[in-house]
Amino acid sequence: MTLRPLALLPLAALLAGCAGSAIPQVYRPPAATAPPVAAQPVQHNRLLGNSADAVGRMFGKPRLDVSEGGGRKLQFAGSSCILDVYFYAPRTGAQAVATHADARTPDGRNAEVDSCAETLRR
Repeated sequence: MTLRPLALLPLAALLAGCAGSAIPQVYRPPAATAPPVAAQPVQHNRLLGNSADAVGRMFGKPRLDVSEGGGRKLQFAGSSCILDVYFYAPRTGAQAVATHADARTPDGRNAEVDSCAETLRR
């Protein structure tokens, strides 16, 4: 049995469809997104922007002084509230400043930062 050349055309067309493109595609990574915008503090209280030394002069010796990584937390406590002040440098080589503060009552309920600060002020 001999095959005629025209009989092979459908088979050749079928196999050609499986071969894919003969020209390789160049990988193009997705377009870069804009860098994230620096987060602005959500809080507004009198402690933000102060150095740890300045905050220490306001409240005296902290109950806790914890450093971890590039951050530092000072905790001040009184009978009516506990104040945590967090310090981070705004850029490499800059002095760390207060960037966040939390206040709570001794039983764990949230308290207003400025009111707690006034209560604890020396």
